[in-house]
Amino acid sequence: MTDKPRSDDGYPVDPTLEPPILRPLDLPGALPVHPRTYTDRLPVTGAWRHGDPVGGRRFTSVGGGRPLSLESGEALSDIEVAYETWGELSPTADNAILICHALTADSHAHGASGGGHATEGWWNGVVGPGCGIDTDRYFVVCVNSLGGCQGSTGPATVDPSTGTPYGSTFPTVTTRDIVRCQAAVADDLGIDRWLAVVGGSMGGMQVLEWGVMYPDRVRALSPIATALAASAQQVAWSAVGRTALALDPRFRGGDYYDAEPGDGPFAGLAVARALAHITYRSKEVFDDRFARDLVNPRALFGRWDRFQVESYLDYQGEKLVRRFDANSYLVLNRVMDLHDLARDRGGMDRAVRRLAHLPALTLSISSDTLYPTGQQTAIRDAIREAGGRCVHHVIQSPDGHDGFLLATRQIGSLLGTFLREVEST
Repeated sequence: MTDKPRSDDGYPVDPTLEPPILRPLDLPGALPVHPRTYTDRLPVTGAWRHGDPVGGRRFTSVGGGRPLSLESGEALSDIEVAYETWGELSPTADNAILICHALTADSHAHGASGGGHATEGWWNGVVGPGCGIDTDRYFVVCVNSLGGCQGSTGPATVDPSTGTPYGSTFPTVTTRDIVRCQAAVADDLGIDRWLAVVGGSMGGMQVLEWGVMYPDRVRALSPIATALAASAQQVAWSAVGRTALALDPRFRGGDYYDAEPGDGPFAGLAVARALAHITYRSKEVFDDRFARDLVNPRALFGRWDRFQVESYLDYQGEKLVRRFDANSYLVLNRVMDLHDLARDRGGMDRAVRRLAHLPALTLSISSDTLYPTGQQTAIRDAIREAGGRCVHHVIQSPDGHDGFLLATRQIGSLLGTFLREVEST
């Protein structure tokens, strides 16, 4: 007998003990549940809250007591952002690197799980002692994005004007708003200029905005598996996932925080995550790991009998429910859709000229169909046409868009070489 396919965390996709099936309550007006199999009493939100273990988090207030005007025209008061650091800042503060995280990641780019961190560092192997982003050599900072749910102000945060979570009232934020909060962290740490700003996917969007917004505060850029602007297809995938989440009756329009465990929008968030996860991996990976295997080889014709790939997607969805927040998913997913380096800047050529004096390294994943290689070569070509220097490499990986998280050896090696070159100039 062959081993069961295993998840990215090493857990069997088809556990021996299936979690209990939730069924509609036999009560008048009871909300329906999704027909999938989910564990009973899942948390209403996986957001970090004050009073939870802090772990490696540090905190900075943004705005100096004044409301922060957002790109949308709205404002937020009393913003707090969480961040983590590794390594030591040099006396001249010239060895600092900012890491920007992707959609459902957070400030925990490196380290172990536990003590306030639900997962291991999402870039272990790229960040750490002796790695490409060497914490024995560099002072490394990662900030939880504004609108997130792991310590920075977001929808699950208590609105000081009401004493209840922001929920549905949390405003739209953009990549530019997130970068302004990261700049406040740099100010707090005494960092006038980053040696480099590095990130993939949504994090890569922030990297590009750093080059345009603060070209004098960064020496080099490395946008990975990202784009100058979100494409129509990327927006389409996001829109369907967000709609699935919002249609969960337990979403309650975004105001669900006082619900009991098991009565939150777990199904909507899990389905949105499952849909996204399909775009994060390649056809080859799904075929190789799951083929047409069934969870129960004797159960085929029941309406909700599952193939192994369905079990895997359900597992990924439930795992996210335990560590993330549905509203934050909507906010940050929308951040990605709104990403357009050219917006209100007189066109893409003019925007890119602002970052053209910065050396850049952009990386692609060979099997990435969500952010295909052409989008990264477009970054390279735009920088070169503006008179800048940009090196582009394609990482050979079967893992689709998630390759930027999984191909740690190749990515770490290329980043390490690039950073040493930047140091020497």
